[in-house]
Amino acid sequence: MKIPGLSFSWKRAVGITQAKQQIARKTGIPTTKAGLERKVGKIILKSIFGK
Repeated sequence: MKIPGLSFSWKRAVGITQAKQQIARKTGIPTTKAGLERKVGKIILKSIFGK
């Protein structure tokens, strides 16, 4: 039985989430799939349209 609004993430408990965030901030490269796709798309559009 689950309690509504309460969840547990083993990645957050171990510290993986925080490590990924720190790496992303220092390198400027997002670690999420959506963030990476957004960054790559922006680079491609810049190279095509040259802004």
